[in-house]
Amino acid sequence: MPVLKENEVLEEFFEDKKIIQNTKLYRFTSDSVLLSRFARFKYGDRVADFCSGSGVVGFHFLCLNPKTESLTLFEMQEQLADMSRRTAELNGFDCEAVCTRLQDIGREYDDKFSLILCNPPYEKSGFEDEVYERAVCRKEITLTLKEIVETAYCKLKFGGRLNIINRSDRAAELIFLLKKRGLEPKRMQFVAGTPSAKPYLVMVEAVKGGKEGVDVLPVLVNGKN
Repeated sequence: MPVLKENEVLEEFFEDKKIIQNTKLYRFTSDSVLLSRFARFKYGDRVADFCSGSGVVGFHFLCLNPKTESLTLFEMQEQLADMSRRTAELNGFDCEAVCTRLQDIGREYDDKFSLILCNPPYEKSGFEDEVYERAVCRKEITLTLKEIVETAYCKLKFGGRLNIINRSDRAAELIFLLKKRGLEPKRMQFVAGTPSAKPYLVMVEAVKGGKEGVDVLPVLVNGKN
């Protein structure tokens, strides 16, 4: 058992695997699991998890696809990055956790990854009365969608895939930014809370240098948590 720090707890996230969470910081939601299941594995994948938080998207993808070549987590908050390092040690995951802003990721990672996963901040407005450490995970205070797309383009190898999730009402903006930067949307799926409800999320897979043509999948019904 790992030594937990103040306000930290262990939670199950995949079969017998456990993840360290902090009750005072941002905690993962079902969005993370949806994205890791939406992403498709290819043999030899070198995977990056952008805005990784405590690492759940990358770790869940690794559990689903244990033959993943490598996993690198990028998170700007040291507390969250530290939690992901200790979670990796607890579960025996072989991965690298890098504490940095996405905009500052080093050039040694250029053209490196075949797959990038990203569950980014969804909201554009400020954090107002929220705790800052939680707000930056939910709102575009330090990072914009445009900056995420730009960084993903630089860090993906040709033919590499970006899998990203966001609010459904930002679908047009997301697709515009992807196509403008040379990341061609190839798969797209909306998520709704009930069969009759309007979608509240959208997931997109875009390929660096891909040809035009997108496969729009049936709406995924998933109760919010």
